[in-house]
Amino acid sequence: MKEYSTEFIRNIALVSHSSAGKTMLAEALLHFTGATTRLGKIEDGTTASDFEDEEKRRSISLSTSVIPVEYKDCKINVLDTPGYTDFVGEVISALRVADAAIVMVDAVSGFEVGTELGWKNADQFNLPRFLLINKLDRDNANFKQALASVQKGTEARLVPAQIPWGEKAAFQGVIDLITMKAYKGDGKTVVDIPAELLPAAKEARNGLIEAAAEGEDALMEKFFEAGELSDAEIVTGLRAVTRKGAAVPVFCAAAGHSIGLQSLLDAIITLLPSPVESAPAVAQGKEGEVSLKASDTAPLAVYTWKTTADPFVGKQTYFRVYSGTINADSRIWNNTKGVEERLGAVMIMRGKEGTPVKVVHAGDIGLVAKLAETSTGNTICDKGKPITLPMPRYPKALYQVAIFPKTQADSTKISPTLTRLCEEDLTLSWHQEPTTAQTILQGMGDQHIDVAIRRAHSKFQVSFMTETPKVPYTETINKKASAMYRHKKQTGGSGQFGEVHLRVEPLQEGETDWFINDVFGGSVSSNYMPAIKKGIENVMVEGVIAGYPVQRVKVSVFDGKEHPVDSKPIAFEIAGREAFKLAFKDASPVLNEPIMLVKITVPEEHMGDVMGDLNTRRARVQGNEVERGHSIITAHVPLVEMLRYTTQLRSITGGRGVFEMEHDHYEVVPANLTQEIVAARQKDLPAHKEE
Repeated sequence: MKEYSTEFIRNIALVSHSSAGKTMLAEALLHFTGATTRLGKIEDGTTASDFEDEEKRRSISLSTSVIPVEYKDCKINVLDTPGYTDFVGEVISALRVADAAIVMVDAVSGFEVGTELGWKNADQFNLPRFLLINKLDRDNANFKQALASVQKGTEARLVPAQIPWGEKAAFQGVIDLITMKAYKGDGKTVVDIPAELLPAAKEARNGLIEAAAEGEDALMEKFFEAGELSDAEIVTGLRAVTRKGAAVPVFCAAAGHSIGLQSLLDAIITLLPSPVESAPAVAQGKEGEVSLKASDTAPLAVYTWKTTADPFVGKQTYFRVYSGTINADSRIWNNTKGVEERLGAVMIMRGKEGTPVKVVHAGDIGLVAKLAETSTGNTICDKGKPITLPMPRYPKALYQVAIFPKTQADSTKISPTLTRLCEEDLTLSWHQEPTTAQTILQGMGDQHIDVAIRRAHSKFQVSFMTETPKVPYTETINKKASAMYRHKKQTGGSGQFGEVHLRVEPLQEGETDWFINDVFGGSVSSNYMPAIKKGIENVMVEGVIAGYPVQRVKVSVFDGKEHPVDSKPIAFEIAGREAFKLAFKDASPVLNEPIMLVKITVPEEHMGDVMGDLNTRRARVQGNEVERGHSIITAHVPLVEMLRYTTQLRSITGGRGVFEMEHDHYEVVPANLTQEIVAARQKDLPAHKEE
């Protein structure tokens, strides 16, 4: 692959619902431009994009792959993103380094959930875009219906730049509304527009000219005077409105059969911006914001947007150069981590195949292996001119599993493996839950977690098992109670003796001293108080009624007895522990459960179903607003009812509903549920003790 300077590069992200044809479009573009000798197939696992074993097994894209397409002395970096909603983090990372997007729509299915998400994410980065209506050769394909469904789902102005030449089995090419010519198949055969399609083409062209005229004042004046624009003027105007986001040109294709490719490639080069023509990237410098010029001679600014682990090569880091150049065998400064790294070979990737290069120019996307410290979202720059490129906002992972190692050998690798997985994918996270002593892995859904577990096995040789996480309940009391316990043990030699009288009561809001020595007259020496406190603290960790931590309890030791010979700290530790248990059980003990503040956004037509479902989850709705055709429901819901809500909400809303939640407060568990929780926990505890 030859070198391309900044003005001859295009960075284009393909986004859509799953199965709209992104991977096959990338494959067809490679084949059309002569980069491959045969067209790969998804079902055979032979595409350049889906090269991971897991992608071949599932026949879907799981991560973004970079597919450079060389056409007319330009290099188009096609970023093929996953369409399945669990892998939205990959889409966001790709859009972060793209200069434009092509939103693809299946001509049968129309505007789907993934299309809506892809569109919104492209909006987040203000990217100019095309709409590509694909699979026009399918049975039941309908260009007008598909276009109308997208127009209904977005406020953007959609302007056809092409209309299909035939539909379904009769789809044979595209009619270009700029040149007013018909392009057969992949676009190499150009003929006049068939007579029966000419009226529709003329009508659609008028809409295109109107949109193009808005690109420049001079074009608008000419359009008002003459009612017509030349082909070159249409291109000029359309380029301007597309890059401003004032209009979205619409194209047609059947990528699987290589129909409509040449016109699309021409449009990408002509209408979509190179890094030089894109809005300058903005970074944070020492003295505020810095605007980055896409130039080889500007100071270095590089963003690392993706990290993968290869069992043979090691860590691989994908980067985009915003300004300056990256050179092989050089030293760089990672400003995010504050460390210097040494670069070895630098490569331009095409799927899994890499071509070593000496330099990666401003605006281009490359890869470097074996960087020790650098991870996704880091900024690389000149040490003397430190800057930080902003990371995009990733959705918070809400689907949780408890994770544990399959074997003893795996247990030592659990922490580093999970850390590596989460470095690769910023929508994955993990933590230790102290209340339940479980390791929790969070992702976007069950498929996301399943893929992460399989990656741990294939890339790091670590095997995990998963289960539904336990809810971090706590135990507390509702009233005062007192109890005493005498620990007496004679074993031939010196014995053990300790007697403790104590009182428990709820700890009030704002109180911090929970353990108080109220003994007067010296019946229990103050030397034994730390032992009594230790015994009580041990019980508070283990729990009394259901094995959950005790919280918000105040303990007052007010009396006791000691023996001049047999009293020892261990005796008072045991006495304190047992007295606390007795008092706790007499003080109306209750379980508290975590209550989440949940914000659910769903299309209005699904609101009734979602509200009905929330009522079955013991939810208390706090508010309901309507915003642009969507209902936003705010509610307090117990965490136990939300553990698998990601899957349920997708099912109710056809994938269109999203939610976010955060811990809000604790509340007493209803009495009818407490017994079930206690019984289930008692079954669990002996098993854990045996382990």
